[in-house]
Amino acid sequence: MTKLIPLLVLTLLFAPPLNSQNPYDPEDNPPNPEMQRQEIVNLERETARAIMQNNGTFFRRVYSDDFAGTLSHGQMVDKNRLIMEVQGSGERYQSFNASDIQVRIFRDTAIATCLWSSRGFYRGQDVETQMRSMHIYINGPRGWHVVAGQNTPLPPYTPHPL
Repeated sequence: MTKLIPLLVLTLLFAPPLNSQNPYDPEDNPPNPEMQRQEIVNLERETARAIMQNNGTFFRRVYSDDFAGTLSHGQMVDKNRLIMEVQGSGERYQSFNASDIQVRIFRDTAIATCLWSSRGFYRGQDVETQMRSMHIYINGPRGWHVVAGQNTPLPPYTPHPL
């Protein structure tokens, strides 16, 4: 019995750890943070392009089924309501740009903020608006998906569907 104790201790010392604190498998490469950041920046630009074209297809693909958001005038929306607003708003955009895009990544979660600037025709008037937009992304098996969003209008306040 006394001969087994040193053998057990040696086995435990040289055995690979069973409960590693490293979230990544040692054989996998950890994700490249700059590549992930650029992917989110591209999604933010695609969001602006989809809004400008009144195209809901992008939102069906990238926004989570349980998306929860707040429009610039305070209205709470889910994914389906947001798509209806984008497609049926009546706004015709001459331009819709996302700039000053900032991305912070925390493991499988990312927070993106940007400045949305738009010019178009809404309710019989030419309108120019600027808003701060924030999106929260979760990275899953099928890539990054938006789970929450908030738009905040900037002065001068003009009517806008989003």
